[in-house]
Amino acid sequence: MICVIGLGYVGLPLANAFAKKYNVFGIDISENRIKDLNRFNDQTLELSSDELKRTIGSSLQIFADINKAKDCKIYIVTVPTPVTVSKQPDLSPVINATKSVATILKKDDIIIFESTVYPGATEEVCVPILEKESGLVFNRDFFVGYSPERINPGDKKHTITKIKKVVSGSTIETTKKISDLYLSIIEAGVYEAESIKVAEAAKVIENTQRDINIAFINELSVIFNRMGIDTNEVLNAAATKWNFLRFSPGLVGGHCIGVDPYYLAFKAQELGYNPEMILSGRRINDDMPMQIVTRVIQSLLTKSITRPSKTALILGATFKEDCPDVRNSKVKDIYTSLLKYNIVTKIYDPVANIDELKGLYSDAVISNLKEDFKFDIIIIAVSHTKFLNLDIEKLSHTESVIFDVKALFPKSKGYLRL
Repeated sequence: MICVIGLGYVGLPLANAFAKKYNVFGIDISENRIKDLNRFNDQTLELSSDELKRTIGSSLQIFADINKAKDCKIYIVTVPTPVTVSKQPDLSPVINATKSVATILKKDDIIIFESTVYPGATEEVCVPILEKESGLVFNRDFFVGYSPERINPGDKKHTITKIKKVVSGSTIETTKKISDLYLSIIEAGVYEAESIKVAEAAKVIENTQRDINIAFINELSVIFNRMGIDTNEVLNAAATKWNFLRFSPGLVGGHCIGVDPYYLAFKAQELGYNPEMILSGRRINDDMPMQIVTRVIQSLLTKSITRPSKTALILGATFKEDCPDVRNSKVKDIYTSLLKYNIVTKIYDPVANIDELKGLYSDAVISNLKEDFKFDIIIIAVSHTKFLNLDIEKLSHTESVIFDVKALFPKSKGYLRL
């Protein structure tokens, strides 16, 4: 039997995939999450009710108490790994999950970590906890592996079984067992990394590379704006060369791309090296909300708006399009910056969970758009497909400033863009 610990964007699709072939226990510390899933309701929208009905209650049992899974032989940890306010790795979710597993660890059990960490964390942080709390000996009584998650939230094409899985184990035999396990559900196959550290490093550089590439394009967008050049037109022209890598300017947030580079940077600095490119990319991407707000305010000052109280509408609050995840979304930075200019700001997102939105933005959240109420500023922060059906002009005045962050609408609309 298999136990998956953490039933969020990563853990639930994984547990569901395994449950099609094995008996699986899913563990999550959130009682509300357990209740939702047992009602076949996935707030992350990764799985439909029909998909959940095929497994939950039969081959997939869901609980908050890890003791329910004490007879399992394989434990897979898929909890989040955020950063602190000071941008340092916060391994507390992984540490707590590891301690929980240790309380029921038995001889010959295998613990596989999927959470993104810096290279070395599995063996340097998690293994000592498992040994201390269980009284068992690593690589004699129990074994560990690392297989980084590669879920792309909201992506219905590149689902879990269609993405090649990197696997690694603390021994050659363990690697083979883990490889065979994932091969039984992953259609795209697996890649056996030479060590756990290699697998950890592979994951953390995937998102760091993307972060740096987007940072480069974001910096170009700032430069091209000052030149009076449209960034997307430049990218379209450059992309005609076969080896040009196409990325788009925009906000970089979420639980992966905006977080993982700090894990790699932390380990580099711990070893006495300052990773300048990695941290420069982070600074550029973190500065984009202010770049957007600055341009909005500059444009607003050129308008002959006599209304004493200015209003703004932010369309979209999630970290990416067509995904309900609001974790580490840079839209929050746009919102707080607008408030500093005493602009009454409202948030509308038909994709995000309304309760999570209200927890972040309180009374600023609106659940319906009324076309009889017009805004001085409209920022299309997230390119949800649903927004294509909106008539933006009916929500704005003739002199309103409209900023289309991801160029969702045609340039002919005349909206500001990165």
